[in-house]
Parts: sequence; C-alpha cells; structure tokens
Amino acid sequence: MRLGHGEGIPGLILSGSNTEQAAAANRAMILAAIHRGAPISRTELAHQSRLTKQAVTRIVDRLLDEGLVMEARRRHGLRGQPAIELEIDPEGVFSVGANIDRDHLTIVAVDAAGTVRGRIHHERRFLLPDDFAGLMADALSSFRRRRVIEEARLAGIGLAIPDWLGEVKVVGFPSEYRQWVGYDVRGALEAISDHPVFIDNDANAAALGEIEYGLGTEIGSFFYILANACLGGSLVIDGVRHKGASGIGGEIGWLPVVFDDGPFAGSTQPLGEMFSLFILFDYLERNGIKATTPGDLLNLDNAGRSRVSSWLRKISVKLAQAIVDIGMIVDPEGVLIGGRFPVRLIDELLVYVHEEITRLGARAPSLHRAAGSEDAAALGAAAIPLAHRLGLPSAEPGQRFRNPISSRQSQDPVTVA
Repeated sequence: MRLGHGEGIPGLILSGSNTEQAAAANRAMILAAIHRGAPISRTELAHQSRLTKQAVTRIVDRLLDEGLVMEARRRHGLRGQPAIELEIDPEGVFSVGANIDRDHLTIVAVDAAGTVRGRIHHERRFLLPDDFAGLMADALSSFRRRRVIEEARLAGIGLAIPDWLGEVKVVGFPSEYRQWVGYDVRGALEAISDHPVFIDNDANAAALGEIEYGLGTEIGSFFYILANACLGGSLVIDGVRHKGASGIGGEIGWLPVVFDDGPFAGSTQPLGEMFSLFILFDYLERNGIKATTPGDLLNLDNAGRSRVSSWLRKISVKLAQAIVDIGMIVDPEGVLIGGRFPVRLIDELLVYVHEEITRLGARAPSLHRAAGSEDAAALGAAAIPLAHRLGLPSAEPGQRFRNPISSRQSQDPVTVA
C-alpha cells in the first residue's frame, strides 16, 4: 500500500529533525515509512517526514548499503524524470517466530517482508517445557540446514505464549503440565541461540502481526479476539497495542457474561468458559462426536456439522453482547476474530454474531475475520524481532526482557474451562 501526499501512517509520527543528535531517530522513521508505505519515492518520504530531500537521500543510501532497502522500479507516467520506488529488501533481515499453546507448537521463519520461508508445526496437547526446548532447537537447526534463513541476518527469535500457562486449568489438564509454572522459557531459548529473544502474550503477538501484515494496514484501531485452546484479546489504538497499567489489558476471556437458562440462570461466568476450541471439542465429545484438532472440525459428517453450527449460534449471542460492550467502551473501528478455528467456522460465527447484533438493534464496530488466522500468533511472534531490527513503532523494549506472567504462589490451577 502506497500512501499519497498528506496521508498519515498509523502509529508512526512523521516528524523528524536534521540535527546530528536525531540521526538514529530519523533513520528509524524513514525505515518505518518505507516498511508501511512501500512502494514509496524519496520525494514522498521527504514530504511525509518533513526532512529535506538531501537528508532523506543520505539516509536511504545508508539503508541501501546495509541491504535493508532496495530500489524496486521506476514510476512512469509523471512529469520529469521517473521517480525510483523504494521497498524493504526481503533478503535484508530474517526472523523466527514461535507460538506454544496447550494444543500445539508452531514455528515459522519469515523474511523482512513478512513472507513465510519455512514452517514447522506440531499438533500436540500439553507439550512439556523440556520437549518444547528440544523441538525449538530442532526447528532452528532445520531452518539453517535448509538455508531458510541467513544466520548473519537473523534479527532474533520471537515467542508468543499465553500468560499463566500451566496454571489455567482447561479440559484435560494433566498435573505434570504445571511444570510450566515458573519455567525460565527465555533462558531455554537463549541456551539454544545466540540471537536476541523477544517474548509477548499470544493475543498481543497475533494483534501485532495484524498491525504489520493484515487488516491493521487499513484499520488503525481494532480489538483482536484470539480464539485458540483458550480465549484471549488485544486492543489496538492508532496502530499501537494498549496493554493497560498491568500489561494484561484485552483479556476478554475473563469478561463476565450471564447464563440465560438452566440451574445457573441469572448468574455469570467468564466468556472464556463458554468460547474456545477446547470447549467446542468437549461439547462435541459429550454429544458423541470425536474431534480433537481444528482439522477434525472440517471432516465431520452432517450430524457433526449441525452440532457445530448449533454451538456457534449459541455462543454468538454471548459474543455479540461482548462486542457491543467493547464498542461502547473503546469505540474501535472494528473487531477482528482470528486464531485456530477453521476459517469456515469463523466466517459462520461472524454471520451469526452480525445477525444477533442486528436483532438487538445495537450499535457495534464492524466485524472482520483476521487476515492471519491459524498461524496468527506465530506470525506475530516473528514480527516482533523484525519490528525491533527495523525500528518500527510497534517495537516495545519490554519484549526483550519480558517473561510470561506466572503466579508461583498459586497452589491450584485456576479453572477456566
């Protein structure tokens, strides 16, 4: 997407200085503008950044020498000499991203443009820490051996991991899974690689991937709902994630919703106890239908598909109310739903949610399926090292030191499903 004159870049303050002291900031600003606005000319960069064209030319020349930027083509059809368009060089830097959750481990290698060069996926429930570290080491070795990544240009390893992993009690939770409580996952990754390690919550990582490579390039403010083994969320305002004072903002799974019928009618429970992949699998099992992976949901017979549709329609009532509440409190441009639910089921759910909002006569943000669905968190994790290497506004210093939130003091897992 190329921005025209006068257009802004969400999350990016296009105002620079020509002083020597601001050289690093100006470089980061120009690099970020090329990343978000490519293909873009030097003249357009000067106009948007308010730097002189000579200053922009010097910065761009250095970026070309470093291999981070490339001259893609000449833009014809305008008066005068054709402008040379600039883009991020895909070969300029690489990144590895991983997403560990209660039902899988996905590892991707991407280039500077966010294109996936390699993917390794393990569909395994309740993977223990030592097994995780071994599989990560194997994946890095495989990427190197197959020359998926260029070691000297690897920006780092990003990890998207749920907070309280090993503490939140989900369906089928084994006691040994508590090995994750207090586990030094950062130390484990640093032991198998000399490259920087960046860690963030899985929902925040998925939202970051959407900011950089998905609908976030068109929608500046949105709420991201991550529907995986458990339910998570992340709030993005003007292209920047807002995590709240304690860093756990957006945790939609804890949002209370009301029972409509049955012995608990009128009482409340967290939305995360009603809506997640594990809860759907449990519902199907209680109705005599075997499904343990997202792929199984696409291979059900007519009776199984009918059960899934019934469940989606029922949960859409609760999800619609949550989305209306989000719209009233935050007023984002849109609500995005992504995660490991099959795309077809997310689309079906969106139809039901829209119907319920219409029935309520309520105002709500527009609804969208996230561009990055099944691998959203892993791709977002890979975007983190790239954001730091390219100096993008989405880079957060805390990701370089963060560890997953863990309550070592808790004696028993918290029940969520």
